[in-house]
Amino acid sequence: MKFKAIAVDIDGTITFRDRSLDMAAIGILRSLDTPVVLSTGNTLCYAHAAARLIGVGGIVIAENGGIVSPGFDMIPIVSGSISECQKAFDLLSGKFELTKLDPEHRKAEIVLRRDFDLQLARQILHEHGFSVEIIDTHFAIHIKSRKVNKGTGLIKVAELMGLGPKDFVSIGDSVNDVEMLEVAGFGIAVGNSDPELRSVADYTATSSYGAGTVEGITYLLEHNLL
Repeated sequence: MKFKAIAVDIDGTITFRDRSLDMAAIGILRSLDTPVVLSTGNTLCYAHAAARLIGVGGIVIAENGGIVSPGFDMIPIVSGSISECQKAFDLLSGKFELTKLDPEHRKAEIVLRRDFDLQLARQILHEHGFSVEIIDTHFAIHIKSRKVNKGTGLIKVAELMGLGPKDFVSIGDSVNDVEMLEVAGFGIAVGNSDPELRSVADYTATSSYGAGTVEGITYLLEHNLL
């Protein structure tokens, strides 16, 4: 079977640890005839800017699936989950000193600086019956809907492209990539990946960050999977 598209995370997957782009990873993505979709926990403007600079298409997944864009300068599809995330934030802000990140750009989730007790925050929200989840991507803490993730985003993107999610290869590094790898036809975890992601990956690279993406794509090409 040959896969027809790639969905790839940005930070920690096609970047170095300091979040600067790994040009070897960018080069191999740009060399492919296969469409490439960027999938990130970051904002839509970040995802579109990265897509422009990298030279891939404008169909992107942002805010961990909370936003799916059909293309550059097109109206995005936004989940209606931020109101519950805000209620969770309001509760937690009475317990912790929290700092929102990019609040003016966030439309589907709330993102916080990584400077508070995550496990205690999860316990508080559970005790108050919230259905949101809090995830740590190693770059920020995300308060998001349990019903929205990069997997649901990939399903929507596949529909927009006239494909099925199993037509995709997904590449990532963090817990927020788990659902994306689960719904894709083939999942690649780079070497710096969280254990949860490794457990659902079809291929785990020995190399980390962007070098892991290069390794994974090279494996696909060598095995005639793209």
